[in-house]
Amino acid sequence: MSILKVAKLGNPVLRQMAKPVPVGAIKDHEIQRLIKSMVATMREYGGVGLAAPQVHESVQIFVIEGLEGTGPGRQKPTQLQVLINPVLTVASDELEEDWEGCLSIPDLRGQVPRHREIQVRALGADGHQVDFRATGFHARVIQHEHDHLIGKVFLDRMRSFESLTFLPEFSRYWQGQKTEA
Repeated sequence: MSILKVAKLGNPVLRQMAKPVPVGAIKDHEIQRLIKSMVATMREYGGVGLAAPQVHESVQIFVIEGLEGTGPGRQKPTQLQVLINPVLTVASDELEEDWEGCLSIPDLRGQVPRHREIQVRALGADGHQVDFRATGFHARVIQHEHDHLIGKVFLDRMRSFESLTFLPEFSRYWQGQKTEA
């Protein structure tokens, strides 16, 4: 396990479609080591999610863990999840617009519309299928990380760049504000 270098916006790996992980390869040493290193990297940099393309590996894996939102009363920890070859289905047409940032686009934040509720089918780190419904911040993080697997970043999902802000200005002027879509 090691801390991996995070690809920054402009690196072609962030704009590629990631390849599915063969089911038989999930328990291989290389994939398990990648997963452990991704978790360590995410935690080292204070992220709530990290996709394999962000660490220069164009495969369909992402890890998520963190806090359930950032406002008062939304500090419920989320359990570590490893999702491999995920398939997302919209479970609600309701959109929520909220702030996002990204380890591959450091020091910037912007408001991004996301589906409030999604159905997720994927393989876990053990190779077994997981199937669950995610809502709110949990659904937002999953959609954000899934975008990395299809060559997109949060900037691509923004309706307008008017909310795009550097982190110090976000903390000073915008933090805690939320706009419903």
